[in-house]
Amino acid sequence: MSDAVDAIIGQWAKERPEVVGDLWPVELFGRIQRLARVVDRSAKAAAAAHGVEHGEFDVLTTLQRSGPPYTLTAGAFIKASMVTSGAITNRIDRMEAKGLVERVRDGDDRRTIKIRLTDHGHEVTRAAFADHLANYAHLLVDVDRDQVDRAAEGLRHVLETLGDTSIG
Repeated sequence: MSDAVDAIIGQWAKERPEVVGDLWPVELFGRIQRLARVVDRSAKAAAAAHGVEHGEFDVLTTLQRSGPPYTLTAGAFIKASMVTSGAITNRIDRMEAKGLVERVRDGDDRRTIKIRLTDHGHEVTRAAFADHLANYAHLLVDVDRDQVDRAAEGLRHVLETLGDTSIG
């Protein structure tokens, strides 16, 4: 069996046979990129079914998994999520308008603004996260679980080697 990455490697082998030995990283990274596009497209659709954008879903789940009181400072939020600091303000503005989150001032330091999940945000997160997990399982329904586990372990090792060992 072959995939699109095999076809790309084959094209390079014909066009530039002298680089065939240097194409081995494409075997991994090309597949990661293609897989990321498939997963991203599916995850965006699953989030949209709950009236949120995929990035908003990340905000909701980051706050939910932070535990009670489901509140983070902007700085802590950026470290714990997959959102860049440039994107956070506009995203939080949109989410606040939807009633999913609210900004609250810290009782000890009024200069510090925290982002807190609202009751409505909790409801949307619970439903959207359940569908998100079901969506991921559906994407992998035809893939052997042991193969998924081996791939996950291999990618963990690659990430550790590259220094990506924490969310912060």
